[in-house]
Amino acid sequence: MARIRRIEFMAAERTFIAIKPDGVQRGLVGEILGRFERKGFKLVGLKQLTPSRELAENHYGVHRERPFFAGLVDFITSGPVVAMVWEGDGVIASARKLIGATKPLEAEPGTIRGDLAINIGRNVIHGSDAPETAAFEIGLWFQPSELSDWTPSDQGWRTEG
Repeated sequence: MARIRRIEFMAAERTFIAIKPDGVQRGLVGEILGRFERKGFKLVGLKQLTPSRELAENHYGVHRERPFFAGLVDFITSGPVVAMVWEGDGVIASARKLIGATKPLEAEPGTIRGDLAINIGRNVIHGSDAPETAAFEIGLWFQPSELSDWTPSDQGWRTEG
């Protein structure tokens, strides 16, 4: 079993976001990246990979006993995923609002799922739901050396203080 790293955060909050195989195959990567950038969040980790079964099973481990577990694993390993780490004040809660409800037909217009997805099994994107989940998922998908600590030149225009 793979060793899972926990990454401790500095001052700013970080979250894990993944564009699932359906989003990659449909050419939605630029659209989704743009929404997070326009919101003002800072991209500190980015890579594209086809997840191994082991990675997928660890990622979806909380659902292991659920009847849909095998389908989740099969789908996420079916093609490339764009894995990202975003940083900023309140990024976890804000990302969840940008993403929208898990069931796309219940997602508000203007959200990623509300605008770009129809079916729960092909809902385009995953986002961490809590600080503990974000820490776990970032440590699972990224090595510490794959994350960049940098300051955007427009940082003073993004946040107060």
